[in-house]
Amino acid sequence: MNKTVFTKDLTNKKILVERHFDAPVALVWKTWTDATLLDQWWAPSPWKAKTKSMNFKEGGYWHYCMVGPEGEVAWARLDYDKIKVHISYSAKDAFCNEAGKINKDFPGAYWEVSFSATGTGTKVNVVTSYNSVEELEAMVNMGFQEGFAMAHDNLDELIKTLV
Repeated sequence: MNKTVFTKDLTNKKILVERHFDAPVALVWKTWTDATLLDQWWAPSPWKAKTKSMNFKEGGYWHYCMVGPEGEVAWARLDYDKIKVHISYSAKDAFCNEAGKINKDFPGAYWEVSFSATGTGTKVNVVTSYNSVEELEAMVNMGFQEGFAMAHDNLDELIKTLV
C-alpha cells in the first residue's frame, strides 16, 4: 500500500506532502479537480465531504463542508490561483462559514499541488505554506497530517474502482 509522507519545513513555514497513486496522471488529476470525485475521498473517515459549489478555474473556488458522523459540519473553501492542466494547481485554503465568508480565527494555507507520471502511476506533491510557524503547528495539532493521510487512503480505494 502507498503511504503519505509528510516533511515539516519550519524554516520556510511549509509542510511538504508526497503520495504515489497507482493510476495515470489524467485520472489522478480528475480525482483532485472534479467535485463529484472529491466528495468521495477528500474527508478523513468517518467524515464525508460535501460540495456546495465548485468552479475549477483560475479565480474560481471550491466551497465545501466536511460532515462528521454525528452531524458536525466544518466549512472550507479553496480559492484557485494558477492551474496548469494535468501538471499543477495552486490555491488558498481557508475555513469559512456556510455562506463562504472566510473565518480569520483559523489558520489558512497556500497550496501548491503537482502531478507527475512515474513508471507505475502518479506522484502527487503538495506544499502547504503558512504565514507563521504557529499557524503551521496549529494545523498539525488540528490533525492535518492524520486526516490528509486518511483521505489519501480513501483516494486509493476510489482509484481502484475507476481504473
